[in-house]
Amino acid sequence: MSSLPILLAEYGESHQNPTNKRVHWICVPLIMFSILGLLWSIPVPAFLRATGPWVNWATLVMALAVLYYLRLSVRLAVGMVFIWAVMAIGLRVVESIAPLPLWAVCLLIFVFAWVGQFWGHKIEGKKPSFLKDLQFLLIGPIWLLHFLYERLGWRY
Repeated sequence: MSSLPILLAEYGESHQNPTNKRVHWICVPLIMFSILGLLWSIPVPAFLRATGPWVNWATLVMALAVLYYLRLSVRLAVGMVFIWAVMAIGLRVVESIAPLPLWAVCLLIFVFAWVGQFWGHKIEGKKPSFLKDLQFLLIGPIWLLHFLYERLGWRY
């Protein structure tokens, strides 16, 4: 068995309760969005700023995450690039219309989503996987994505 099935199965062990699973379908994407938004908000050096609005700390971190995902599954990594692109567009929209700075909106989302995650795990009766191994912070999004792939009949 490759490391991806092992990681997905191990992550799934603490996500059996249907309510906790639903909470994760909402909160994991919100956490990812908010982290990317917080990173997006960190100023970049002037020479990078001149290259365009897409060059920022969120792009760098996502590129590093994609390298990790590529080691696990090329197909899931491609899916994560698509999800990141959608989130990046969403961040640009929030940045342009929100009455608060992007970092403030994302901080509120981050706190709300983590409260939801811990509530879901309280219902589950099991601790979040990342408390055992931090790499599970990166596994959560592809754990959800693998279900979408299965539903669509796509291999991952």
